Order: sequence, then structure tokens, then C-alpha cells
Amino acid sequence: MPRAALLSIHARVEGTGPSTWEDPSLVQLWGPRFSVFVVAARDLAVFSLGTLPDDAKGRRRAEDLAARLHAVLGGARMPYGQAGRALGVHHNRLRYAAATGTVLIRWEGARQPAVWTVPPPAASPRDARLELARRYLHIYGPATPEAFGRWAGIGARHSAAAFEALARSLTPVETPVGEAWILTGDEAAFRAAAEPAAPARLLPSGDSYFLLYAADRDLLVPDAGHRRALWTPRVWPGGLLVGGEIAGTWRRADTVMTVQPWRRLSRAERDAVAAEAESLPLPGIEGRRIAVRWDD
Repeated sequence: MPRAALLSIHARVEGTGPSTWEDPSLVQLWGPRFSVFVVAARDLAVFSLGTLPDDAKGRRRAEDLAARLHAVLGGARMPYGQAGRALGVHHNRLRYAAATGTVLIRWEGARQPAVWTVPPPAASPRDARLELARRYLHIYGPATPEAFGRWAGIGARHSAAAFEALARSLTPVETPVGEAWILTGDEAAFRAAAEPAAPARLLPSGDSYFLLYAADRDLLVPDAGHRRALWTPRVWPGGLLVGGEIAGTWRRADTVMTVQPWRRLSRAERDAVAAEAESLPLPGIEGRRIAVRWDD
């Protein structure tokens, strides 16, 4: 969601404001797994064409939908429910068209997204797929083809083909949860001493830091009970990051933030969490203070 994207940016970039996610350098689209992504506009091809189906039937479905949508819109923007009705299809099917790189959206989280079309990217689907795999490895590595396929929503066979095509630029590694791969160019960063971590960060639901599956979750959060608290069957809570480690969860209702730590936090750590909560650039609460309620 846009607000989650805003908080993900805030956790990493100083000076983030309530409207940062609307900067012209960013766009929204239905990206990997048909989920809503906010990405750099220059990376549109990576996060759209990189997921375009390889099979003829899937590719034809995406391209035909995109062409029909473009004709119906005629250069205008339209709520995607209305666009679906105009095409005679369920509006959620429009997500398939996004893999062509010609469909953008604007969604604020409350109402239906508005949808419109743009010229197709110049990149080839193959190049976009390989760059998507590189981005995934750079952020989530060490990683496996299976994990990439699940994250990207492209399936095991196609993700394995991408890793095979990148083989010369990959290095195999051993992790506590099994064999995996990293980009060879990232090896020095893995071997370098860690830089000082921020005292506290409040990561939103679905943040890339913990958007993990299967054994990768065990690596980030060793305790099984804590994993169940973070990766719930329904909407995930936010992740509480203290000193560079996941140390609990949080949820917010208007100006009240409930924080559930997994260990006893020092007074300095609690103060850091409260300061981070107060700094969140949340639209709609200007002039009001976020109150932290500790659930421990």
C-alpha cells in the first residue's frame, strides 16, 4: 500500500515527508505477484516486463488485455472497477496487463486505484527478468531460485532459468539454512564489517526487510513463536527493528501505536522507538502526536 511504501522509504531515507511517495521520480504498478509496488520510474520495465509470462498463452493474455485497456481509456485515467466493466471483465484481471509495462495505477489505500496506460518500455522481457533477479539477489541474498520464483510470482522453472543465465555473475554460498547464491559483485559487502545500526526503525507490513518465505524466515527470526507473531495468517503487523535486529511487532490505530517487544528493552531503546514513532511522516495526523502503548 502507498502508506507502507512511504514508511519503507522513511526507514531508509532522511527527509521523507507525507507526500514523498508521490514524487514524479516514482510510479505505482501491479508488480511481482500482482501486488502494488512503488518503484523508481526508471525501473518500470524491471518490475513489470520482468514478470511477463514466458508461455505464449500467458503472454497473449497480458498483451491483449493491455491493448484493450489502452483502447478503452483513450489516454484518460479511470477507476479500475469502471475500466473492468467497460472491458466486460472482472477488474482484478487488469492486473495481468501490468506485466506489459504499459499500465500504471494510483492507489491511496482507501478507494479503488485509478488506472491508465503509458508507452511500452524499450527493454526486452528477458533483460528485464534478469535485472529483476539481480535486484532480488542484491536485496534478499543469499537466495535461491525457488525463493526468487515465489517472490516474483513467475514459478520455479522460469526462476531457475534466470539464475542459470546469470551463473557467471553468481557465487555459491553456505548459510545456516542451506546452500544459496549471492551476486559475485556483492561478496565484498558480505565480508565487510557491519556499519553501526540505527537505534530503532518501524518497518511497515510487507517491508522488503522481512518479506521472506520458508527457511529464510528461520534465518531472520530464529524463535518459532516470534515468527508466528510476525508472519500471521492474515494481515502482517509491522516489524520493530532495534539495533539492526527484529525485536517485536507494532500496529497503529490513528495516533496510537501499540508495540509488542519480544525482549526487555532498555529505557534508551524505548525512547528511541518512541522518537521514531513521533517522526513518522503520516498524512492526515499533522499537528497530533503519536502515542506509543507498550504491550509487554
